[in-house]
Amino acid sequence: MAAKKRRLKKEMNVLTEPQIIIQNNKPAFAVIPWDEYQYLVKKHVPPDESDVWFPNDVVKINVRGDSLIKAWREHFGMTQEELAAKAGIKQPALARLEKSDANPRTSSLQKLADAMGIIIEQLIE
Repeated sequence: MAAKKRRLKKEMNVLTEPQIIIQNNKPAFAVIPWDEYQYLVKKHVPPDESDVWFPNDVVKINVRGDSLIKAWREHFGMTQEELAAKAGIKQPALARLEKSDANPRTSSLQKLADAMGIIIEQLIE
């Protein structure tokens, strides 16, 4: 039994080719070794400006001079009171953060992004 476990463990350490799963005659999934997957996950680079998506109405609101915080809040149909409560901040603080000349802390932006279900990069101008 011990010899079988050693052989199995040795076989598991051998590099394997990715398995490609085809659907509708096109590659749909790739199955890769766990170690390779872990390497790719750890190597992940956060999104840059070109990877960040904005709905058209958010862009329109931002272009008229309002902050991205306000644009996203209006996009989601939230009041300042609702967003502030969801983010765990006070409404007057949110009103200050929504001003176009505000310089919010990263921690504040993260709270707001989490409350709206977006990534922080979508709040950075």
